[in-house]
Amino acid sequence: MRGEEYLTKSEQYALVYDKGSSWASDLMVMKALPNQLTLSRYGFSVSRRLGGAVVRNRVKRRLREILRSLPLEPGWDIIFIARPKAAAAGFASLEKTVRGLLARAKILAREYEEACLRVN
Repeated sequence: MRGEEYLTKSEQYALVYDKGSSWASDLMVMKALPNQLTLSRYGFSVSRRLGGAVVRNRVKRRLREILRSLPLEPGWDIIFIARPKAAAAGFASLEKTVRGLLARAKILAREYEEACLRVN
């Protein structure tokens, strides 16, 4: 079923905002909360301060593609809040930021983290 990996309701967002833990970087803030499910869900908050609809949608498309390629630990609700600098950031810097935030929160799959450490 398409869409089960996304946060879709405002109540889901509100719960993560209120009770979730937070990690920040210069491009974005990540909030995460355990969800007791067998999968991790994510959502995005991209305000008008980033720019027009084209810019905001580009940031969301890039974040979706980055998260599609990263293996996440199951059982988390995650919200990525884009900061204004994210509008000018390239794909590689967004990917590095997302990977770093997920690693700091220990939400990346353990096998993936170990493989990255072996390569570097």
